[in-house]
Amino acid sequence: MISLTDSQKIGMGLTGFGVFFLFFGMMLFFDKALLAIGNILFVSGLSFVIGLERTFRFFFQRHKAKATGFFLGGVFVVLIGWPIIGVVLEIYGFFLLFRGFFPVAVGFIRRVPVLGSLLSLPGISSLVDKIGESNTMV
Repeated sequence: MISLTDSQKIGMGLTGFGVFFLFFGMMLFFDKALLAIGNILFVSGLSFVIGLERTFRFFFQRHKAKATGFFLGGVFVVLIGWPIIGVVLEIYGFFLLFRGFFPVAVGFIRRVPVLGSLLSLPGISSLVDKIGESNTMV
Protein backbone atom coordinates (compact mmCIF):
# COMPACT_ATOMS: atom_id res chain seq x y z
CA MET A 1 0.00 0.00 0.00
CA ILE A 2 1.17 3.51 -0.75
CA SER A 3 2.00 5.60 2.28
CA LEU A 4 0.74 9.16 2.16
CA THR A 5 1.91 12.14 4.14
CA ASP A 6 -0.60 14.12 6.15
CA SER A 7 -0.68 16.92 3.57
CA GLN A 8 -1.36 14.39 0.81
CA LYS A 9 -4.23 12.93 2.83
CA ILE A 10 -5.65 16.44 3.27
CA GLY A 11 -5.19 17.00 -0.46
CA MET A 12 -7.06 13.82 -1.32
CA GLY A 13 -9.93 14.96 0.88
CA LEU A 14 -9.98 18.44 -0.65
CA THR A 15 -9.85 17.01 -4.18
CA GLY A 16 -12.66 14.57 -3.39
CA PHE A 17 -14.81 17.33 -1.94
CA GLY A 18 -13.99 19.48 -4.98
CA VAL A 19 -15.17 16.78 -7.38
CA PHE A 20 -18.29 16.27 -5.25
CA PHE A 21 -19.13 20.00 -5.28
CA LEU A 22 -18.50 20.21 -9.03
CA PHE A 23 -20.78 17.25 -9.68
CA PHE A 24 -23.43 18.53 -7.25
CA GLY A 25 -23.24 22.01 -8.79
CA MET A 26 -23.87 20.58 -12.25
CA MET A 27 -26.74 18.45 -10.95
CA LEU A 28 -28.36 21.58 -9.51
CA PHE A 29 -28.47 23.26 -12.91
CA PHE A 30 -24.99 24.79 -12.84
CA ASP A 31 -25.23 26.51 -9.47
CA LYS A 32 -22.37 29.01 -9.63
CA ALA A 33 -21.64 29.00 -5.89
CA LEU A 34 -21.21 25.21 -5.72
CA LEU A 35 -19.14 25.17 -8.90
CA ALA A 36 -16.89 27.93 -7.57
CA ILE A 37 -16.37 26.06 -4.28
CA GLY A 38 -15.68 22.85 -6.21
CA ASN A 39 -13.11 24.54 -8.44
CA ILE A 40 -11.27 26.09 -5.51
CA LEU A 41 -11.26 22.83 -3.56
CA PHE A 42 -10.12 20.79 -6.58
CA VAL A 43 -7.18 23.04 -7.45
CA SER A 44 -6.11 23.45 -3.82
CA GLY A 45 -6.41 19.69 -3.25
CA LEU A 46 -4.25 19.01 -6.28
CA SER A 47 -1.66 21.39 -4.86
CA PHE A 48 -1.66 19.55 -1.54
CA VAL A 49 -1.34 16.14 -3.18
CA ILE A 50 1.57 16.83 -5.52
CA GLY A 51 3.02 19.95 -3.91
CA LEU A 52 2.94 23.61 -4.86
CA GLU A 53 6.08 23.58 -6.98
CA ARG A 54 5.07 20.51 -8.99
CA THR A 55 1.56 21.89 -9.47
CA PHE A 56 2.98 25.15 -10.77
CA ARG A 57 5.38 23.30 -13.09
CA PHE A 58 2.56 21.06 -14.36
CA PHE A 59 0.18 23.89 -15.21
CA PHE A 60 2.68 26.41 -16.54
CA GLN A 61 4.74 24.40 -19.03
CA ARG A 62 5.17 26.07 -22.40
CA HIS A 63 3.48 23.30 -24.39
CA LYS A 64 0.51 23.28 -21.98
CA ALA A 65 -0.14 27.02 -22.14
CA LYS A 66 -3.33 26.67 -24.21
CA ALA A 67 -4.71 23.93 -21.96
CA THR A 68 -3.90 25.85 -18.80
CA GLY A 69 -5.48 28.97 -20.26
CA PHE A 70 -8.72 27.16 -21.01
CA PHE A 71 -8.83 25.39 -17.63
CA LEU A 72 -7.98 28.37 -15.43
CA GLY A 73 -9.98 30.68 -17.69
CA GLY A 74 -12.98 28.41 -17.16
CA VAL A 75 -12.45 28.58 -13.41
CA PHE A 76 -12.34 32.38 -13.64
CA VAL A 77 -15.48 32.51 -15.82
CA VAL A 78 -17.32 30.36 -13.26
CA LEU A 79 -16.14 32.64 -10.46
CA ILE A 80 -17.41 35.77 -12.21
CA GLY A 81 -20.84 34.21 -12.69
CA TRP A 82 -21.17 32.43 -16.06
CA PRO A 83 -21.18 28.80 -14.97
CA ILE A 84 -22.20 26.98 -18.17
CA ILE A 85 -19.59 28.69 -20.34
CA GLY A 86 -17.00 28.27 -17.60
CA VAL A 87 -17.63 24.55 -17.20
CA VAL A 88 -17.36 23.99 -20.95
CA LEU A 89 -14.01 25.82 -20.98
CA GLU A 90 -12.83 23.85 -17.96
CA ILE A 91 -13.75 20.49 -19.48
CA TYR A 92 -11.91 21.31 -22.69
CA GLY A 93 -8.87 22.50 -20.75
CA PHE A 94 -9.01 19.42 -18.50
CA PHE A 95 -8.93 17.07 -21.49
CA LEU A 96 -6.05 19.00 -23.03
CA LEU A 97 -4.10 19.00 -19.76
CA PHE A 98 -4.59 15.36 -18.84
CA ARG A 99 -4.70 13.72 -22.28
CA GLY A 100 -1.33 12.09 -21.66
CA PHE A 101 -2.80 10.19 -18.70
CA PHE A 102 -5.77 8.73 -20.58
CA PRO A 103 -3.89 5.84 -22.27
CA VAL A 104 -2.41 4.83 -18.90
CA ALA A 105 -5.82 5.00 -17.22
CA VAL A 106 -7.48 2.99 -20.02
CA GLY A 107 -4.77 0.34 -19.78
CA PHE A 108 -5.28 0.08 -16.04
CA ILE A 109 -9.08 -0.08 -16.28
CA ARG A 110 -8.86 -2.83 -18.91
CA ARG A 111 -7.04 -5.02 -16.38
CA VAL A 112 -9.75 -4.59 -13.73
CA PRO A 113 -12.01 -7.66 -13.94
CA VAL A 114 -15.53 -6.19 -14.20
CA LEU A 115 -14.63 -2.85 -15.79
CA GLY A 116 -12.39 -4.52 -18.37
CA SER A 117 -15.26 -6.62 -19.64
CA LEU A 118 -17.47 -3.51 -19.84
CA LEU A 119 -14.83 -1.73 -21.92
CA SER A 120 -14.78 -4.63 -24.37
CA LEU A 121 -18.46 -4.22 -25.31
CA PRO A 122 -18.96 -3.46 -29.03
CA GLY A 123 -20.07 0.18 -28.82
CA ILE A 124 -17.67 1.16 -26.08
CA SER A 125 -14.55 -0.66 -27.29
CA SER A 126 -14.03 1.48 -30.39
CA LEU A 127 -14.23 4.70 -28.37
CA VAL A 128 -11.92 3.32 -25.69
CA ASP A 129 -9.46 2.15 -28.36
CA LYS A 130 -9.27 5.68 -29.76
CA ILE A 131 -8.65 7.15 -26.33
CA GLY A 132 -6.24 4.42 -25.28
CA GLU A 133 -3.93 4.46 -28.26
CA SER A 134 -3.52 8.12 -29.10
CA ASN A 135 -2.12 10.95 -27.02
CA THR A 136 -3.83 13.65 -29.04
CA MET A 137 -7.51 14.29 -28.54
CA VAL A 138 -7.67 17.57 -30.43
